[in-house]
Amino acid sequence: MRGHRRLQGTGGSRLDIDEFMAVADEVVDSIPEPLLGELNGGIIVSERARRDRRAPPGVFILGEYRVQEPGLGRYVVLYYGSFHRVLAGSRPGVWRRQLRKTIIHELRHHIEALAGIDDLGRDDLEKLARMWEKVDPPEE
Repeated sequence: MRGHRRLQGTGGSRLDIDEFMAVADEVVDSIPEPLLGELNGGIIVSERARRDRRAPPGVFILGEYRVQEPGLGRYVVLYYGSFHRVLAGSRPGVWRRQLRKTIIHELRHHIEALAGIDDLGRDDLEKLARMWEKVDPPEE
């Protein structure tokens, strides 16, 4: 249950980790409390960049919904390093929009998991397949 994004920028402006966490807090604070229900592990920010072995080169995981029972329970991980790799050179407003989009995407995974469905997981896999087609188009 992952949000993927292709590498786009290099160098330049960005949000530092403290600004990133502050924006994440703002986004979470704007979400109605019932949608955060049972997200008992909260939202965690990791400084690392994360790739998915199933994804084409240059595609990074921005966020990930996880369920770890027992332990942290249900939680979301945001990968600051992945945002940095993908959005380097982008203005802070771009970072803010992508961070909001990623948090909402991961919360949808959470809500679907509580409902016992995984439509977004299937959508994510289809998106990965389309990314691979752009890298290695099928022969006709």
